Amino acid sequence: MRRIELLSPARDLACGIAAIDHGADAVYIGAPRHSARAAAACPVDDIHRLADYAHLYGARVYVALNTLIADDELPGVERLILQLYRAGADALILQDMGITRLHLPPIALHASTQTDNRTADKVGFLSGVGFSRVVLARELSLDEIGEIHRLQPEVQLEVFVHGALCVSYSGQCYASQACFGRSANRGECAQFCRLPFTLTDEAGRVLSRRKHLLSLRDMCRLDNIEDLLDAGVTSLKIEGRLKGTGYVKNITAAYRRRLDEIFSRRPEYAAASSGHCTYSFEPRVEKSFNRGFTSYFLDGHRRDVAGIDTPKAMGEPVATVVGRQGRRQLRVKPESALHNGDGLCYLDARGDLHGFRVNRTEGDKLYTAEEVEVSPGTLLYRNHDQAFEMQLQRPSASRRISLSWQVDETPFGFALTATDEDGYRVRVAAAVDKTPALKPQEETIRSHLLRLGNTPFETRESDIRICLRRPFFIPVSVLAAARRRATDGLTSLRRLRHRPLHAPHPSATSQDAARKNPYPEPTTDYRLNVMNAEARRFYADHGVSHPEPAFELLPPESVVGRPLMLCRHCVRFSLGMCARHQHPAKAPHGPLYLLTGDGRRFRLDFDCRRCLMTVVMCER
Repeated sequence: MRRIELLSPARDLACGIAAIDHGADAVYIGAPRHSARAAAACPVDDIHRLADYAHLYGARVYVALNTLIADDELPGVERLILQLYRAGADALILQDMGITRLHLPPIALHASTQTDNRTADKVGFLSGVGFSRVVLARELSLDEIGEIHRLQPEVQLEVFVHGALCVSYSGQCYASQACFGRSANRGECAQFCRLPFTLTDEAGRVLSRRKHLLSLRDMCRLDNIEDLLDAGVTSLKIEGRLKGTGYVKNITAAYRRRLDEIFSRRPEYAAASSGHCTYSFEPRVEKSFNRGFTSYFLDGHRRDVAGIDTPKAMGEPVATVVGRQGRRQLRVKPESALHNGDGLCYLDARGDLHGFRVNRTEGDKLYTAEEVEVSPGTLLYRNHDQAFEMQLQRPSASRRISLSWQVDETPFGFALTATDEDGYRVRVAAAVDKTPALKPQEETIRSHLLRLGNTPFETRESDIRICLRRPFFIPVSVLAAARRRATDGLTSLRRLRHRPLHAPHPSATSQDAARKNPYPEPTTDYRLNVMNAEARRFYADHGVSHPEPAFELLPPESVVGRPLMLCRHCVRFSLGMCARHQHPAKAPHGPLYLLTGDGRRFRLDFDCRRCLMTVVMCER
């Protein structure tokens, strides 16, 4: 049996607890500093509270410490890691190889997708230097994932299954730093890829005007989960550490349900944590923020991975405009029920997105919060479902661990034994006078053992065994006290027995081990992302002589002509102009160029043999 992990994001403590309640087997959360989402940092005390809550269910907490680290920051990072370990963090998600050379506590290391993990050789290398898990590049196909697992079967593989997509291979995007002085590898991405661009050929002819050519749709692999498990994936990761609790609840619940359905007919797979969830709402991924969905390149190259009209969430189509009465009243032909407070949007004749709020609905009439200029026949989309969001603002899930009870007679009274679904057991003895009962006690005992209230446990009546040789009176207060002692004892025992993950052995980072594990790729330039002396020594020990400093350390004038992005998404392919796979006659000759509204110019280079596109900065 292989344990499969559903890994959910947490912006803060509340999101993390919501993720656990809605079925996550693990949560990843940002460290107070040096997380690739600088706006989603979390205090160590909150991480400690989250770990304490998660460990009760056998779930885990991974802390993202996945930015590049400057030399003067390394001592503080070393102290921070010790604090995170003492707070109960189960693993660190890292990008900077210099961290592996610090004095680390025995904590598991996961190689972030920022380390650009696309090949079996790279995965094997990372395993050899102490990483127990590798987060694969989002761009990989199902066949590529399966091949990596075949060649590196001992390494846990984590893949993204839902959420926002970066157009560049993660860790290989320098556009934000080059254009805005904000490093994506330092957690400050300015989302260059969501900008509108005009596409021209070498002669300056416009091929596409002001379209979001690098803005990808959001990933949704809800229908591909079973294939990913069969390919060897261990952990299924939901993107979204900047999202709120409503998003986390809805998306986690949707994937939890899909996984549980698979487990019910595939006994070779099982959940990586305990308990089962019930929900007060029907999870629907399309109701949460999304830019339209794609499975990305899981089944090979696709044209529909980009959403070039808008980088914003349009939501689901819900109505068509029939007419307008005044500037704040629309008549529509609804396709779904509309609610007061809904947020709607539409594309105008130029393709620009506009949005408005609905104050009130009356049949086919919408009364809007502001003036709306929209033509009859326009399709309206709902990107905020007020009724659905209100459901998610309330308590919306319950997660319970199954518990069985046995009541036995002892020489001095009775004993109550509680055994949970994982085999943890607590026995509580209670002394009572064995006064013969005037009426049967069994129903009273059962009803009180079923009253588990706010505990994390639940019991079915069929899981209660009463083994008294003769009925005697048990005061309700004594029975209730024994029940509370038993559940409190199980709660403490589950946290105490939480099993730590495999931590790297010190020999994995020794110089002797390094010589036997050379870095498998030829790159020696800034794309190694070397920002500190420890990282330079790491690569030197693994056979990389004189690696270039990280892009963030290069002089600004030296970035012209440098590749800023490496992408599997191809603009030519997306627009139907690929000479290799689509229409050779429509394929433009020579390079193409992206122009921004402020006059910046970027050359697109195409490696058609490997289906890769590079974005290169030109002089202004």
